[in-house]
Amino acid sequence: MTGSPVMTAKAGEPVAAGKNPAADQVESDSIQVVEFVLGNEHFAIDLFDVKEVVEYTTITKLPNVAPYVRGIIDLRGEITMIIDLKHRLNITDASTKSLEASRIIVLDDHVTKTKMGILVDDVTSVSTFEGNQVDRTSASVSHEETSIIGIIKRKIRVKDKDVNELIIWIDIQKLLSALDSAA
Repeated sequence: MTGSPVMTAKAGEPVAAGKNPAADQVESDSIQVVEFVLGNEHFAIDLFDVKEVVEYTTITKLPNVAPYVRGIIDLRGEITMIIDLKHRLNITDASTKSLEASRIIVLDDHVTKTKMGILVDDVTSVSTFEGNQVDRTSASVSHEETSIIGIIKRKIRVKDKDVNELIIWIDIQKLLSALDSAA
């Protein structure tokens, strides 16, 4: 099985393409992720779980659905369900951007049984990290089952100081399976 390419907001322009993610992890112990923002926090999901990233479009609300289901969109002739990831993860931080400036990460078909996308405040980059940059032990603060794989640490320079930026790496497949059982 090969990974799907990720496309920019302008459909059709590839940003990154990959091969089998399991093989990559065995060979180089590196991970490739799509980074995005929800409120004031940085998150990431596996690059191979993403089909494309599209600009916000009008979302049609559906009656009698879970509160985290934002609605549906028509994406090039295919009805695609949109999950409000901020609502699903109980993130209350308000975004500094308008809803129209948000992005929809369309998930690859191997992740979901139906066409599905997640609404995020912004998509920042596609990145590769080494395995030693991921802290998997602090992924769950409680003993409950979690969809957090680990915390990615990236050194950045702020006011002439090196600091660690923390990126929460989510297992989107596990999160969506939890949605199925909660619905």
